[in-house]
Amino acid sequence: MPTGPEPVTADPPASADRPPLRRRLLPVIALLLLAPWAAECSWGGFAIDDFLPVLIFLGPMYGGAAILIRETARHLGAGWPTIVLLAAAFGVLQAGLVDQSLFNPDYLDDTQYADTRAAAEASLVPGLEFSLRQAFDYVGNHIVLTICAPIVLIESFVGPERRLRPWLGRPGLAVVGVIYLLGSLLIFSDSSGRKDFLASPLQLAFAAVLVLALVAVALLPRWRRAVPRRPRRVPHPLWAGLLIVLVRIGADLTPGWAGVTIALSLAAAAGGLIAYWSSSGGWGQRHVLVTGTAGLVTAASFAYLVPPYSPASPAAALAGDVAVTIITVALVGGAWWRLRASPAVHVAAS
Repeated sequence: MPTGPEPVTADPPASADRPPLRRRLLPVIALLLLAPWAAECSWGGFAIDDFLPVLIFLGPMYGGAAILIRETARHLGAGWPTIVLLAAAFGVLQAGLVDQSLFNPDYLDDTQYADTRAAAEASLVPGLEFSLRQAFDYVGNHIVLTICAPIVLIESFVGPERRLRPWLGRPGLAVVGVIYLLGSLLIFSDSSGRKDFLASPLQLAFAAVLVLALVAVALLPRWRRAVPRRPRRVPHPLWAGLLIVLVRIGADLTPGWAGVTIALSLAAAAGGLIAYWSSSGGWGQRHVLVTGTAGLVTAASFAYLVPPYSPASPAAALAGDVAVTIITVALVGGAWWRLRASPAVHVAAS
């Protein structure tokens, strides 16, 4: 996962040099559409004929959250620590308060993942009655797929002069905020969203307190301080991406509490190592791109091995998996080419 806050200059003044509205909105619209696709389709969750409904119905919620998180961090002059922490807060908010899948033991019973219930219940947290294994998966996937990978990709496509700057002003943020709230309310009230389940007051309070705590940590001033770069060597971006792939694979090797412990330890170790590498002056946007999209590439690679939520014809399922491969390769390859074609920009670290 990319890390380290990048110093951001103040918002560009409204002048003749300001890009036209269409150009300023293009990355926002792209992020609005990419976030739901990465969250639900990139790992094989839906067949190809369900891609468009996913974008329409889940775009306001997932895309709205990605935009709000990205814009909040960039307006504050903060970087990836803030984005990752806000993404974690969104993951808890989504799974704990909106669709409440974190606390609903029957949530996957009407899908092709009903057989995962026993493995989830092997790591139940006493008193709160939720699976720590599912919490790691749900929140981790929201961090990696819903928020970070789409932001990394879109920021890599835009020019370096706009990469770390806000794209929306206050009116735009207000509009996106309303879109996000309406999208979340739709999922909360829809029978296929929350599935007529309501968590206990204790569970809801726990999730709300955790969300507030993550947001508070994300907004700490320390993430907005520029730290001098250290003159140390950094690995090639592909080695940093390989680290994320190994963590993703290793996190699923063992079930139960042992598996959760291994998964959390691997994630913490990888995060610490990337934080160490990113404090070097040699850590650039291509490193951020590879570490931020390695989870997406891994998910897309395994899409052929997992079934969609609902039964689909073999042709539709295969077409969806092939489409996932093509879209992922085009996005990551195009962003890599775009960065090679643009001037090198180093990313300062925390």
